[in-house]
Amino acid sequence: MRAKSNATAGSGVTVPFAAWGALGIVYVVWGSTYLGIKISIETLPPLVSTGIRFTGAAALLLLAIAVLKPRTLRVSRDQFGTAALSGLLLLVGGNGMVVLAEERISSGLAALLVSTTPLWVVVLRSILGDRPALATIIGVGIGFGGVAILLLPSGSGGLHGDLGHGVLVVGAALSWASGSLLSIRRPMPPNPFLGSVIQMFAGGSVLGAIGIGRGELRGFALEQVSLRSWLALLYLMLAGSVVAFTAYIWVLGQLPVSTVTTYAYVNPVLAVFLGAVLLSEPVGPSVLLGGAVIVAAVAVVVTAEGRRRRADRAAVAVQARAVAGAPARVNGSARPGVNAPAVTALEHHSDSSELKAGATDEEQTIRVV
Repeated sequence: MRAKSNATAGSGVTVPFAAWGALGIVYVVWGSTYLGIKISIETLPPLVSTGIRFTGAAALLLLAIAVLKPRTLRVSRDQFGTAALSGLLLLVGGNGMVVLAEERISSGLAALLVSTTPLWVVVLRSILGDRPALATIIGVGIGFGGVAILLLPSGSGGLHGDLGHGVLVVGAALSWASGSLLSIRRPMPPNPFLGSVIQMFAGGSVLGAIGIGRGELRGFALEQVSLRSWLALLYLMLAGSVVAFTAYIWVLGQLPVSTVTTYAYVNPVLAVFLGAVLLSEPVGPSVLLGGAVIVAAVAVVVTAEGRRRRADRAAVAVQARAVAGAPARVNGSARPGVNAPAVTALEHHSDSSELKAGATDEEQTIRVV
């Protein structure tokens, strides 16, 4: 018999202890990947090692799919193209720029700047014609104010590197947002693991090629690599790209998306803490203030957009039932044309189904990243 917790996750449904454990893995592992990057590139060529990380993880996932679910290996040309292109934006433009930036700036600062990805999603959606809610616009403005605080010159733990590398991470967040929106709005392989395999093979191979092209292997010798850099690379490949991703996909079917996406607020805080404790990275007033502003702004944006999306879906359901003319009860009162069980099921599906069909672009972008 499967043990269950006494806690609920927003839907009134008791969830297994394993679901909270899986979410904890996502918190800890993805919050520590910035530290892992920092340690791995101490003695390893940055882009070449990152390419090895992703192609190696892709090979492991592909092997698992071939053994466990070989029928899901089928993919259309459009699905393959979307996955490959989004992989370039996510991993080459996103992760690649972060890796290069971490040669000069702290891992905690990089994590805080990357956490602005949902804010860039709002900007891109607005360019594409979407009209975000007022609370979302305010949240985006506040969030970019936090970015400005982090990028301001500071001698007490702020940028602690140079402005160019800080801006590089901001560009990485924009690239991540672009790749995430592409993968959300264009056809992707039905199996999310297969989609990730294609993304990692495409992004990893290009990262490796760019690294070789920029001369990272010139004068490189394996004996120069420290044990902790090798272990960090192995950790990123196995824990970061395989274990945590698998836990994340599974927990999406167990907990509401609003609960799962809280890792977007936990990860940067944990990254700053780990960098400070394990690498003695400076954490000055600007990092504390700017980081708090960004995390709060992302919470405002994701919450506001999630509330709007669920309200829109509920309204559509009510209208559809009204046309059908079936009497029902909504929010405790009888209303003609509305079927209460159907609306309740829709609200539950939009918040906690395995496919997360009701998740907003901001929520889905966080998890793709």
